Amino acid sequence: MATVLERFGSFAADRCSGPLDDHVQRHARRAVIDWFAATLPGGVMPPATLAVRALADQVGHGKATLIPSGTRAGGQAAALINGTAAHTVEFDDIYRDGLYHPGAPTIAAALAAAELADADGAKLLAGVVAGYEISNRIAVAVNPRHYDFWHTTATVGCFGAAGAAASILGLDGNRTAHALASAATMAAGLQQAFRADAMSKPLHAGRAAEAGLLSARLAAEGVTGALDALEGPRGFAAAMSGADIDWDAVLADLGADWTITRMTFKNHAACGHLHAAVDAVRALTDEHALTAADIDRIEVGSYAKSLEICGNATPVTAFEAKFSLPYCVAATLVLGSVRRAAFEDSALADPTVRAVAARVVHSVDPGCEAAFPRARSARVAIVTMDGRRLERFAPTRKGDPDNPLTDADLADKFGELAGPVLGAERSAALLHRLQTLGAGRQINDLLAGAALLQAAE
Repeated sequence: MATVLERFGSFAADRCSGPLDDHVQRHARRAVIDWFAATLPGGVMPPATLAVRALADQVGHGKATLIPSGTRAGGQAAALINGTAAHTVEFDDIYRDGLYHPGAPTIAAALAAAELADADGAKLLAGVVAGYEISNRIAVAVNPRHYDFWHTTATVGCFGAAGAAASILGLDGNRTAHALASAATMAAGLQQAFRADAMSKPLHAGRAAEAGLLSARLAAEGVTGALDALEGPRGFAAAMSGADIDWDAVLADLGADWTITRMTFKNHAACGHLHAAVDAVRALTDEHALTAADIDRIEVGSYAKSLEICGNATPVTAFEAKFSLPYCVAATLVLGSVRRAAFEDSALADPTVRAVAARVVHSVDPGCEAAFPRARSARVAIVTMDGRRLERFAPTRKGDPDNPLTDADLADKFGELAGPVLGAERSAALLHRLQTLGAGRQINDLLAGAALLQAAE
């Protein structure tokens, strides 16, 4: 009987054999747009900029492109650096049911593979779909227990990257399965990495992209892996989840039910575990014209992982602030949003933001906890100085599949993030090319035509 990875391998290889359904292709295109929106600002920040310096011997030549500089690089170096950039500003996509950010590693590897293979936009999108469908299902299968210690984007991201790269490089089902098997044994990434002020978290996504592309390139040359590395008694699932997984159920609707059509595209530049609270506070602030002077306290009830990961009430750095529900709730009320400006030095030092953050009481709400991880909800009450109690329940987050960003919302997000990096004209040109991504334009041409920084100089 075929192993799980062999069955996934056959699926990924089939992605190259026929056109995608228009609906699926549209959602894959949205994922690529969102990936570029997150990657462009991340590419001019540490740790991506530091990785460029660290890998100087692998940068300046090669067939792949660094975003946004347009600098050439080797395939693995580009996957590592671009994948890191994609996860830096905390604006990359989420597969809610899997506690997972698939885009950062999967699309970074897919883009590098497409450049290595001189592939067109249609093949890129097919590879992205393959990577998402494989890794999203694995993420759901091993979680929530996996998420107690492991960062799913670092671990399961290796499968997404390998599946996407193998599909784009034209590997058959057997070699794709071996690529996935090699990726399985490279997968790692500890949650402790984002329980402190460190640069390891975005590197997780980059490392997964690099490992996935490397695994696919090795498999193309005949390097083999343990084909039962996912479900075997000493395999990935047993070691990193321990759950009793029905893999037949995981695979039952593969190719019929498309998880990529149910992605979350972030509306706030912070950890997704605090978004519902931000949404609720923003709604109450707008509805009642509240200011900081009106606030006696803000009570937020959410699920345990939100409190565990985002409970720091006194963040010092921008990284810590992105994982602080009290800070982000206060920034929403005082500054109006939790976009990039909320994490500038001036905002972090704003005494009004800090004063409101000190009045936020964060706890676990039983209803929100029971709904997790299928729903990322929050129950908020703002108590005002004049004694009013204003309540709002956010059953989901803006950007989740049941409350999605529209195409116009996504374009606005892209412009806000890409504009300061590329300029308005080049940003708009790149967005148009991504919105029409498909057959007839090679990925190399798309990136050059998009006038990335170096290409435009």
